[in-house]
Amino acid sequence: MTIHKEGRTLLFVLLIVLFGLNWLIASFFPERELVQQIVMGASIVFYLIILQFFRSPVFNIVKNDKQILAPADGKVVVIEETDEPEYLKSRRRQISIFMSPVNVHVNRMPVGGTISYFKYHPGKYLVAWHPKSSTENERTTVVARMKDGTQVLFRQIAGALARRIKWYVKEGDLLDQGQEFGFIKFGSRVDVFLPMNSTIKVTVGQVTKGGRTVIAELP
Repeated sequence: MTIHKEGRTLLFVLLIVLFGLNWLIASFFPERELVQQIVMGASIVFYLIILQFFRSPVFNIVKNDKQILAPADGKVVVIEETDEPEYLKSRRRQISIFMSPVNVHVNRMPVGGTISYFKYHPGKYLVAWHPKSSTENERTTVVARMKDGTQVLFRQIAGALARRIKWYVKEGDLLDQGQEFGFIKFGSRVDVFLPMNSTIKVTVGQVTKGGRTVIAELP
């Protein structure tokens, strides 16, 4: 387990701020031991909460061109057939994974391939499970073209708390399955749009692990 690069500066600054706060409490209220202990305990708990959010697990990724891997840790909240109007402009099978603030928020490639399309969309910050969050919230749209020409579209969607979407890809990049392509801070969602002949391997409510859980298979 490592600390993700998106959190290192924040965690360092937060450590200094909390240290300073506890020093001030001890300096101005030297005889209020209970107050010092409460502030110290609250500081430790708060820091650990932020620390766990930026954890980045290290593991081996089993690659398979016929399998679609979960792009994130979280819970499956949507499995449905829908029209994808932005780029694919065709009927697709959609799987949506909601990431709560306690989940790892590293986003990983569900398939390996070349990035054939990328676009950032500014937008609202509706709660991530809201039906309109896929089209109205701040989001990115990424399309990966696999070796056989199959295209898989996926979106990072900001939630009510997640107001910073980070991405590390651009059109033309070649990425491996399971490779990190982005990060979303503090609660969010990822939608994956698959060919209609895909076989879904998860159910609504199922917990997923990014880069490890197989969510679908291609024929």
